[in-house]
Amino acid sequence: MTPEILARITTARAAHDLSDLARQAVAATAETTDPAERIIQARRLRQLANEVVDRVVLAEALGGASWQEITDALNRQDADTVRREYEDAVAQWNAMSEEEKAAAAEGFEDVDRWYARHREDYDPPLSTPVADLLNRY
Repeated sequence: MTPEILARITTARAAHDLSDLARQAVAATAETTDPAERIIQARRLRQLANEVVDRVVLAEALGGASWQEITDALNRQDADTVRREYEDAVAQWNAMSEEEKAAAAEGFEDVDRWYARHREDYDPPLSTPVADLLNRY
């Protein structure tokens, strides 16, 4: 398994977590709670959304995207700054042993099952998107 594939698996897991947290925020809309609790929940959503972006950037960098492409997609100005922000993570993922990658990928089937349960008719017609990723490479 390549570091890029592993990064995409962890991206799917982070998106899964973000989706679940967003659904819980919708469910809590009518709950009586203090303002601080709502703000804390909204901040957690933002943190998870940022984590998803970071994992996508990592996967794209591991997949060979140029720092300029990544910088443009992030709507940032300086590719060197973006590279410096992510280069340590890219190096760490590239240095992982096969055993570490396999261990980190364990349980990916749970994300596929989650997707199948929550899939809407307008979503891509995939039943096992993570397994499909593994089979594609």
